[in-house]
Amino acid sequence: MTAMGKDTVAIDARLVMGTSSGDSTYWTSLLEGLVDSASDLDFKLISNTPKPEGMVLAPNFSWHQVPAKSSRLWSLFAFPLAAKKLGAKVIHAQYSLSPLVGSIGITTIHDVSFMIGPEWFKPRDRLILSRTVPIAARRARRVITVSETSKREIESLIPCAKGKTTSTPLACPSWIKRVDRAEAKTRVAERLGFTDPYILSVSTRWPRKNMELAVHAASGLDSRFPHRLVLSGKAGWGDMSLGKRGTASGYVDTEMLSNLYSGADLYLAPSRHEGFGIPVLEAFRCGCPVVCSAGGALPEVAGDSAVVMDSWEPSDWTAAIDGLLGDPSKLDSLRDRGLRREPLFSWAETARRTAEVYREVAR
Repeated sequence: MTAMGKDTVAIDARLVMGTSSGDSTYWTSLLEGLVDSASDLDFKLISNTPKPEGMVLAPNFSWHQVPAKSSRLWSLFAFPLAAKKLGAKVIHAQYSLSPLVGSIGITTIHDVSFMIGPEWFKPRDRLILSRTVPIAARRARRVITVSETSKREIESLIPCAKGKTTSTPLACPSWIKRVDRAEAKTRVAERLGFTDPYILSVSTRWPRKNMELAVHAASGLDSRFPHRLVLSGKAGWGDMSLGKRGTASGYVDTEMLSNLYSGADLYLAPSRHEGFGIPVLEAFRCGCPVVCSAGGALPEVAGDSAVVMDSWEPSDWTAAIDGLLGDPSKLDSLRDRGLRREPLFSWAETARRTAEVYREVAR
């Protein structure tokens, strides 16, 4: 314990306030929630970089920059040694754990999609994940994941995780704000150079995210609908055409992302598999109706507030989109249901559940 009698939790903070898509959102938002949920704990945020500019730390949080010659050496040696030097009773990282962590390690495993669909990953990434994640689960005192779906999959595919895995469902990040629809459309027009109505899909373009399905579905839309398909996110890897309706916005800041959601007539989430699916909640918050796949935890997150597609055929998605765009009452119903569902998820609850795991390990 620290001098103030608080158990110390060391966190791998390298992704906090970064741009690593959902992983950065997880760590940044979790820390925001822990400020109110874990005042009885002392947090040491350890990274190989300086504290992010503009980050304000609560009294029981401190930032510690620890150098290393490589990211691998940092994870294996620098981080756990620094954590123990700082008196950590708990050490929390994601996907991997150094053997130096001993019996006080927690790993967050967002999903095991690399085991469910290995073809969605580059060979090197698949090999690394296949080797390190089961080892981390075995070493960990506790495993945290982000949905009940992911918990079932982890415990099924990594048997050593059974009985020590906790689900801490995620939420919409605080920086996503609903924008007046007309204002949002104006901002989008200024950014992308068109005033047409549009449907939206947000993701790094990896094979698992299945953005090609959105492109093909949009390309087949009835000519009554002048909608473009806006694809927002990092380039990722793999070849993909934008189709005859597609427009790529590239990676956008959080303000523009809120505008894109708020101005869209429909949001498409065609991913093959998700451990959670934060963009669905982001769309809900901004009043954007959602059509999503049944991949992984997406049905768990969407509930009855989105159209959940069991089919992977673009023609079926086209028919669903045509049916919604042609029926404003259906869109309004989805919009209302999404607005009611989004607040059911909160980072305060994510942090509360996570802090309980910290306390159990510290004891």
